[in-house]
Amino acid sequence: MSLSLALLAVLAAGCAGNQSGQPEAGDTRFVAGDGKMQVFAAAERKPAPAVEGPTLDGGTASLAAHKGKVVVLNFWASWCGPCRAEAPVLKEVAAKTKGTGVEFVGVDFKDRQADALAFERTEQTGYPSIFDQPGKVALAFQGTVPPAAIPSTLIIDKQGRIAARALGAVKYTDLMDTVTKVRDE
Repeated sequence: MSLSLALLAVLAAGCAGNQSGQPEAGDTRFVAGDGKMQVFAAAERKPAPAVEGPTLDGGTASLAAHKGKVVVLNFWASWCGPCRAEAPVLKEVAAKTKGTGVEFVGVDFKDRQADALAFERTEQTGYPSIFDQPGKVALAFQGTVPPAAIPSTLIIDKQGRIAARALGAVKYTDLMDTVTKVRDE
């Protein structure tokens, strides 16, 4: 099989992956989603787990550092086609909401650090990403986000509760409208 056909087969498989974090055609462990935002009523919101970890740029990021703000937490990987497709949407919404009480944090899931850094250089997201190669951050959200749902986006409200989620690549209007609604609560 030629390299281009092999690459096409991998991309067609979506965000399938193996233990090394690289895609493998036909792997069905990863959960697809339509990217639509599901908003949870305030009375039904569950507290987000404590999230902290090393960032790709050598720092540390945590939800606790953004207490009292709305946090958009996006789970992604450089090998995930839908993650690449949604990156410009996340970047634009992050830029438009920066300084309004909204913070973005990425969670790079089951990835090679060099590949993730290349992705960040290309996309220039403007916000930090936790390097979560073992998937510990994703597992902390089990029950809210299937651990294999990549990409996934959570919106954490000012009280540290999970206010909304999207499984799959988010769309600009859905993300902006939901972030604005949660921020203005």
